[in-house]
Amino acid sequence: MHQRLAIGLSASALALLTTVATATVATAAPADKPQVLSNWTQTSASSYNQWAAARANQGAWSAYGFNWSTDYCSTSPDNPFGFPFSMSCARHDFGYRNYKAAGTFSANKSRLDSALYEDLKRVCLNYGGATKTACNSTAWTYYQAVKAFG
Repeated sequence: MHQRLAIGLSASALALLTTVATATVATAAPADKPQVLSNWTQTSASSYNQWAAARANQGAWSAYGFNWSTDYCSTSPDNPFGFPFSMSCARHDFGYRNYKAAGTFSANKSRLDSALYEDLKRVCLNYGGATKTACNSTAWTYYQAVKAFG
């Protein structure tokens, strides 16, 4: 009787270890996750566009375990004076959340804040004259706020 119990426990323990090992392998992020994250958080328009396309198709990137959550522009207006800053703020949140999770936030914060500023200035390119000036001034204010308090 004792031998059967020991064999049964050994088989159960082996099954549990196999399940845990399989689950760990299945949930491990792809090795290129840091490179993908870096590609999506640069200051260029192409980086923004790559991130926006991925955000629109998050399911295709589920193996990477990215945090796509956002509160947009936090306590600041998402669309100040009618300027649509919300998606720029969402990408900024993406960078902050994912670099914090990776433990490399401080090494990337400055670039993330600069990427936000560049994204906001690209929004402002859609305006002219005094409206463009007001948009750029608002973008500068948002950038200074995240740089100091982000």
